[in-house]
Amino acid sequence: MEWTLFGLFLLSALLLGFSLFKSYRDAKVEKKQIDLVHVSIMKEINSIQDSIRDIELDIEVVIKEAGIQLSAEEKLFMREVIDLYRRNYSIESIAEKKEVPETKIEQLLAPYLKIKDEGGLVANAN
Repeated sequence: MEWTLFGLFLLSALLLGFSLFKSYRDAKVEKKQIDLVHVSIMKEINSIQDSIRDIELDIEVVIKEAGIQLSAEEKLFMREVIDLYRRNYSIESIAEKKEVPETKIEQLLAPYLKIKDEGGLVANAN
């Protein structure tokens, strides 16, 4: 009886050791996979940041070449107005939202309205 209990105790200790070893090995493999995913995501983030930086520099060059002088507030205002227009807000609703006269919004959007209308004219000409 004592030998049976000792044998069962020894077997349970061996199984516990095997279980801990297997868990440790599985955790190590899982950690490697997580590290690979993390590295991959960080590479993508760096790539996107580089692209954004390049676009910002390109825009800065174009603005300087065109001789346009806009303050940070004016740039933000233009960006918001163009964004609202591209999301199909009407000029009236943009003017109301930004609390400026419709004529100012029309002046700001004039280059974008012209491009949009020309495409419609070409499509309808046929």
